[in-house]
Amino acid sequence: MGETIRIIMARNAESFSFIYQENIDRFENVTFFDPETEVPYFDNIDLLYLPGGYPEKHLESLVANEACRMAIKDFAERGGRIQAECGGMMYLCQSIVTDEGEYPMCGVLPYKISARKADRKLSLGYRRFVLEGREYRGHEFHYTQFLGETPKSIAQVYNAKGEPVATPVFKYKNVLASYTHLYEIIG
Repeated sequence: MGETIRIIMARNAESFSFIYQENIDRFENVTFFDPETEVPYFDNIDLLYLPGGYPEKHLESLVANEACRMAIKDFAERGGRIQAECGGMMYLCQSIVTDEGEYPMCGVLPYKISARKADRKLSLGYRRFVLEGREYRGHEFHYTQFLGETPKSIAQVYNAKGEPVATPVFKYKNVLASYTHLYEIIG
């Protein structure tokens, strides 16, 4: 039996498709929405979950749904609880830059993500970090990178060998975001 938390989760065939079934099973009340075509309603919602995927492949649709992006930014600014992983974190950033141009995203996090071919670099591996007395475990898999310097992290992230990696973790109001796809939270 899952926790009694009302959650709304982004889900799309590719933009926000990487979801561990265990993360869905933890909750009893999950409502899905498609950020490319729908606007979420946050009444009586405890958590907005933005999983990983490939938003960089669907930028025009995500940009066209400005009402969704603004609703998410407003929810974050009002203190709404958000968990964003990889593609979900990218969606919360200021913009995503490709070889074709720059595309505005939600603007919750003040970073730009590069999906340009010249900037592609594989980041892959198991990850873990401790934040506020809880241990988070997951994995990282992406080619996109932060444009410019990697932003400062609020927690040191480690690989499977216990070695530090440069993957940042962000906390803004009640938003927790990282490139790490979480599959276990201990504590």
